[in-house]
Amino acid sequence: MKNTLKVALAQIAPVWLNREKTLEKVIDYTIQAADNGSDLVTFGEALLPGYPFWLDKMNGSEFNSPIHKEIHAHYMDQAVSIENGHLEPLCKVAKEKSIAIYLGIIEKPSDRGGHSLYCTIVYIDKSGDVKSAHRKLMPTFEERLSWSPGDGNGLVTHALPPFRVGGLNCWENWMPMARAAMYAQGEDLHVSVWPGNKVNTEQLLPTIAMESRSYVIGVSGVFKPEDIPVDFPHADIMKQKTTSILANGGSCLVAPDGSWVIEPYTQGEKLLIAEIDHKKVREERQNFDPSGHYSRPDVLSLNVNKERQAVIK
Repeated sequence: MKNTLKVALAQIAPVWLNREKTLEKVIDYTIQAADNGSDLVTFGEALLPGYPFWLDKMNGSEFNSPIHKEIHAHYMDQAVSIENGHLEPLCKVAKEKSIAIYLGIIEKPSDRGGHSLYCTIVYIDKSGDVKSAHRKLMPTFEERLSWSPGDGNGLVTHALPPFRVGGLNCWENWMPMARAAMYAQGEDLHVSVWPGNKVNTEQLLPTIAMESRSYVIGVSGVFKPEDIPVDFPHADIMKQKTTSILANGGSCLVAPDGSWVIEPYTQGEKLLIAEIDHKKVREERQNFDPSGHYSRPDVLSLNVNKERQAVIK
C-alpha cells in the first residue's frame, strides 16, 4: 500500500472581492502544486472572493447603514454560486491535473434563496467533482454581520489514499464536537482553513494533531493595506482606517505527534509543499485512537444532523 501523499498549502492573497480574477489566481497555484507532484492543494478561508475585513474597520454594526448596504451588495455580487458553474474552471483543472482541492469560498446558494452568504469550504476531488460544500456552523463575532450560520451537511470526510481527509472553517476547529464528528468518520488528515492569523494556527493545531493523532494542515490567507482595490465601494474610508497588515498568514503543517512538519509561515505569499507518511498516523494510533480503541460509545456518543437546511422541504 502507498504510504505517502504530497500536500500543498497555497498561502495567497485574493484579488479582493473580484471572483473571476481571484479564481484565476487559485487556478494558477493549483497548476503549480500539481506540476510539483502534489495530490492535494489547499487554500484559506473565504479566499474566493475574500474575507470581510471592512466589518471590523468600518463600524460594520451600524444598523441600516447605506455604506454597509452598498458594500454587502458588492460582496454578494462577487460571491460564488456552485450550482451556476462558478467553480467549473477550477474543477476542469482538478480533473486535468488529477489533484484534489480544498478551497474557502463565500457561497450564495440558491437552496437558501440566493441572497444570503455562507462561509463554505469546498472539496473538489481528483476527478473534478465537487464532493462537499461545508457551510460554517457559526460565523465568529463580526462575521455574523455578513455571513449566515451553516448546517451539518458538509461534515463529511473523503478518501484520498492512503488518507481520509476532512476540513473545517477557522474557529470551527475550536469546536470539540465538530472535530469529533470528523474523527468518527475516519479522518486522519485534517484541513483547517483561516483568513490569516499565526496566533490561531500556532496555538491550536498541534493540539488537534495530538488529540486526533492525525496530520493537520492549517492554510491561511494574507492581506495588507495595498491589497484594497480602488473599485471597492468606499475604498477611501477603508484605506484610511487600514494602517497595518490584516492577515499575516501562519500556514503550517503538523504531524500526528504534534511536531511541526512546516512551521507557521508569515513572510507573504508562498506555495508550501510537503510529503506526509500515513505510517506516522498508524504509529501514533497505537496508543491513542479517539474513535477506536480509546473511545467509549457505550458512555459517550454524538448525534450529527447532516440534513441540508432548506426553507421548503
